[in-house]
Amino acid sequence: MKYQQLENLECGWKWQYLINKWKAGEAITKYIDTSESELAITQLKAIEHEPIMVLEWIDKHMAPEFDNKLKQAIRAKRKRHFNAEQVHTRKKSIDLDYRVWEKLSARANDLGCTLSDAIEYLLSEASRSEKASRTVTSLKEDLSKLLSD
Repeated sequence: MKYQQLENLECGWKWQYLINKWKAGEAITKYIDTSESELAITQLKAIEHEPIMVLEWIDKHMAPEFDNKLKQAIRAKRKRHFNAEQVHTRKKSIDLDYRVWEKLSARANDLGCTLSDAIEYLLSEASRSEKASRTVTSLKEDLSKLLSD
């Protein structure tokens, strides 16, 4: 297995995932009765730092439809966690306006590459263009000096 499963860490992620879903208004317990559900949520809140108890709570109280979602979320979180250990695999993010992303995406599609490759290409093209512009300006200045002498 590429990514090691760390039970204590992952139980914390599971607890956090369930609490966030509950705060978002989703029914995370298998109970239809509100009082049973509230009691289970109270128990969940109380066992934040008890990994074994979190697992037991999940087995006993969690709604079955959350099982697959929880597994997917934890698998993604595990991947991000281990990828963040090295600079070259760490996910970086930039904030783009939608219209900028749309133009960049169209350019990347034209070039047949990823957004990162498109940004890199556009930066190198801008650098080359800037160098060429400086060279032309320098030649113009040299030529004007020669002609004025």
